[in-house]
Amino acid sequence: MGVRTVAILGSTGSIGRTTLEVISSYPDRYRVVALTANRNADALLGQVERFQPELAVLADGSPPGGGPSSTRLAAGWDAVLEAAAHRDAEIVVNGLVGAAGLEPSLLALQGGKRLALANKESLVVGGPLVMQALEEGGGELIPVDSEHSAVFQCLEGATRESVRRVVLTASGGPFRDRDPLDLSGVTPDEALRHPTWDMGAKITIDSATLVNKALEVVEAHFLFGLEYDQVAVVIHPQSIVHSLVEFRDGSVLAQLGYPTMALPVLYALGYPERVEVDAPSLDLAEIGALEFEPVPDGRFPAFDLGRAAALHGGTAPAVFNAASEEAVAAFLQERLRFTGIPEVIHGVLDAHRVEDVTELEGVRRVDRWARETARARVDEIGNQAPRSE
Repeated sequence: MGVRTVAILGSTGSIGRTTLEVISSYPDRYRVVALTANRNADALLGQVERFQPELAVLADGSPPGGGPSSTRLAAGWDAVLEAAAHRDAEIVVNGLVGAAGLEPSLLALQGGKRLALANKESLVVGGPLVMQALEEGGGELIPVDSEHSAVFQCLEGATRESVRRVVLTASGGPFRDRDPLDLSGVTPDEALRHPTWDMGAKITIDSATLVNKALEVVEAHFLFGLEYDQVAVVIHPQSIVHSLVEFRDGSVLAQLGYPTMALPVLYALGYPERVEVDAPSLDLAEIGALEFEPVPDGRFPAFDLGRAAALHGGTAPAVFNAASEEAVAAFLQERLRFTGIPEVIHGVLDAHRVEDVTELEGVRRVDRWARETARARVDEIGNQAPRSE
């Protein structure tokens, strides 16, 4: 196999940095042709100097100065979309955060590229549009989320009809054993201390509320063509078993590994080949025990709201996602209590009239409405948020 060309959207974020580290270990296999960052110009320029892409984009700000003459430096959202559709990119890694990742995902798939998808919100807010773009554009959709990469690997060679259900695992976050009545005073610093994964702030808070797992249920529904009653979730604190697939004959396959995003990223880049990696072998004897438990009823109200939104379908998951993004942003800014996150989501979902997802502009309109409604709800209930010392 020759050198494959890669565009990375969100290159200064957690997934983007991991992808670049993976690529740096295999310079004979992968070459970076485009990078995009949100507003971290210094970090982007450092990556440009190291990887010398053809295009580097700062989404929020002016074009950064400096960089090698072989790299065109650009700024703005249109340039991010240009990177997603870059003519020289065979693989597009979408590591953007939030609903903004939908349009780049569509462009990559419409261009017939391999989309290595870490932006689960693409499927949550516009699942029907993504699957249509995949079919019409002739591209590939390879999940990068560790849970969905695990399911994807377990399904290799199997038919969808042979699947009884998939089981996504969740660590339970930092408050798995905390009394729900004791969470109103949680600070952002506490919520950002994830017990097993090193991730960005938004996804870390979503893991603490289990919003992330609700989003992943919707993602699994679209990725694997499953009904929602075929997607289960269990809490697995060790984060060693990343997901399981139960087949109709009763067999269960699982994918195991230490909690690192490098492996699902490498799998998405190299699929169908498994690339040799210099990493320690999994030592189950040293780990000793793997624990599993159900998601307790009522312990994670935002997760329950997300599953309900999934069952409603249409634009309900998009509204759930937008309300969650706004609520998490307010919590991180110490304008909303941790327990206010599901309150905001509930209020916005209650006010929404569900529509079908048929075109991008309709999704954008619903997303804008949900964010405005969520911000208003934050203003109503968020004036007693605890502050970090």
